[in-house]
Amino acid sequence: MIAVGAVCNTAIYQVDTIPPPPAKAVARAATQVVDGMAVSAAAAFVRLGGTAAIWGRVGEDEVGAEMIAALASDGLQVDGIRRVAGGRSSHAAVIVDGAGQRLVVPYHQPDLDPDPSWLPLAMLSTASLVHADIRWPDGAEAALRAARAAGVPTMLDAEVGPPSDLHRLLPLADFAVFSDAGLTALTGLSCVEAGLRQVAANHAGHVGASCGADGYRWLEGGTLHHCPAPEVSVVDTLAAGDVFHGALALALLEGRPMAEAARFACVAASLKCTRFGGRRGCPSRAEVLAAGG
Repeated sequence: MIAVGAVCNTAIYQVDTIPPPPAKAVARAATQVVDGMAVSAAAAFVRLGGTAAIWGRVGEDEVGAEMIAALASDGLQVDGIRRVAGGRSSHAAVIVDGAGQRLVVPYHQPDLDPDPSWLPLAMLSTASLVHADIRWPDGAEAALRAARAAGVPTMLDAEVGPPSDLHRLLPLADFAVFSDAGLTALTGLSCVEAGLRQVAANHAGHVGASCGADGYRWLEGGTLHHCPAPEVSVVDTLAAGDVFHGALALALLEGRPMAEAARFACVAASLKCTRFGGRRGCPSRAEVLAAGG
C-alpha cells in the first residue's frame, strides 16, 4: 500500500479528565509518536502483515529527519517522504481522558510546499492500493488520479475537512471510507444511512462509514449493511479509525468479501482502543484473528 497524507510529530498525554479552561491537568502517562491519518493506516497495514510506503512532506529540520527515521524503524518505506527546503515539520498535541476520548490539536505547517509534482508516481507499478487522507489534498489528488490511470485501486479517508477538498477527491476513490463525523460534516445529515445514500447517489464506488463503537455501515447493491464492533474496555480511541482503514485495505487486498473485511477491521480498531498510545496500540494479526477478526 502507498499511503499519501500529512506526517506529524505527536505528543500524547493521558489524564483522568479534561477540565474546562482555565485549568491544569497532570498526565499519568505520556508518549510520542509519528502519525497522521494515512501514516497511521499504513503503520497498521504493516503491523497486520502488509508492506507500505509513505508519500508525504516534512520540514528540513531536525524533527523531520527524526520522523523519517522513526517511520523507517517501524517498517515503513520512507523514500517517498520529501524534506521541504526551509520548511518546518508539523506537530500535534493530544490529550486522552479516562474514558479514552481525546482532544486533538494538530498544527500543519503552512510553509510545507503543497506542490505534488515531485511525487514518485513511477512507484505505482509496485502498489496494490493507494490510500490517501485529506490533509494534503494536492498530493492526494495527484496520487489518486495517477493510480486510477494505472488501474491501481484507491481508498480515501473521508474525514472532517473542507467540503471542497472532499468533493474533488471523492470521484477518484474506489473506496470512500468516511468517519461518521466526516459524513455528517459533508452532507449535513446526522443519519448515517441517509448520508451514505446522498454520497452514493453521485459515487459509483464503495461508500461506507466507520461509526466508533457502533462498527461499520456501508451500502452494497443499494442495501445498507452493518458490521458491529466488539465491546471492549476503552482506554484510548486515538487512531482507531486509521487502524480501521489500514486493516480494511489489507483484508480487501487479501480477497476477503466486504463483510469479512469489515469484521477484521472492526476487531483491529476495537483492540487498538484498549491500549494507550495512538497507532502504537494497533494489535498484531494473530491478536485480531484470535479475537474473531
